[in-house]
Amino acid sequence: MVKLSEMREKEVINIKDGVKIGFIYDFEIDLENGRVLAVVVPGPGKVLGIFGKNNDYVIEWQEIVKIGADAILVNIDIMYD
Repeated sequence: MVKLSEMREKEVINIKDGVKIGFIYDFEIDLENGRVLAVVVPGPGKVLGIFGKNNDYVIEWQEIVKIGADAILVNIDIMYD
């Protein structure tokens, strides 16, 4: 089992192109069913997840391929700025 706080310390990497997307700063959670629906990674130009453009990457839970010791691998189609 992985804690949400531990997930924030792992870098998110897209396996389609090997690009390091960043670190998770927020989660979308279904409180009624107690499930994580998505993770949110700040988009380019954001500092500490708050200052900058509002182009966050919202990565659906089913797009997460593997949660490893140091990284979270995702399989997504995105355009990087």
